[in-house]
Amino acid sequence: MKEKNTHTHHISQQFNTELDDIKTRMLEMGGLVEKQVADATNAFMQLDTGLAEEVRKGDALVNALEVSIDEDCTIILARRQPAASDLRLVLSISKILSDLERMGDEASKVADSAIKLTELGGLPRSVLEIRHIGDHVAGMVRGSLDAFARLDIDLALEVAEEDKAVDLEYGTAMRSLVTYMIEDPRTISSVLQVMWALRSLERVGDHARNIAEHVIYLVKGANVRHVNIEEMAATVQDQS
Repeated sequence: MKEKNTHTHHISQQFNTELDDIKTRMLEMGGLVEKQVADATNAFMQLDTGLAEEVRKGDALVNALEVSIDEDCTIILARRQPAASDLRLVLSISKILSDLERMGDEASKVADSAIKLTELGGLPRSVLEIRHIGDHVAGMVRGSLDAFARLDIDLALEVAEEDKAVDLEYGTAMRSLVTYMIEDPRTISSVLQVMWALRSLERVGDHARNIAEHVIYLVKGANVRHVNIEEMAATVQDQS
């Protein structure tokens, strides 16, 4: 009996180690993506083609990490057949990996726009909206990952709320840029690059919100996708 208990304990310890490993690696991937977003914003603002190329090259590493960690999640699901909170953890990590990979794609698109804008002769005007929204969504990425690491649903809810603010900032910036193009049609090509970069950054914010939603699901077992902030907050409070 003792030998059986010892074997069961060993299997349990091994399983916990596997779970800790995929959590750690996912958070490391998240840190890399956060840096990609920040570097892409800096490359755009400074028209730094060298930094932009580094961001584009870094996307391959992000993609490779997503595939590798997700394969490990699949193996855990097949071999361990986890239940309850362990199952939610593996499923949440798998979904978060997808959002992080897409964030990396969006950062790479911002880098592409930075390179094209340089070829067009630079920024048509001071575009502080890129800096502001870039910093804003990078903070959301960091907040969503911190919420996961600490299993902090209050912080997750804050990140989701920030997405609404980013959407408003994005809308204001786009209207301003459209007006600028109308006033000076010569700037259309350059302004379009700014608009596409802003769109990519806004999507990073969307994916950060997705991660926040996964955290709430992980901690409370409540599916809060496709609901507004008020419903999300009510669901979190009801589940407490």
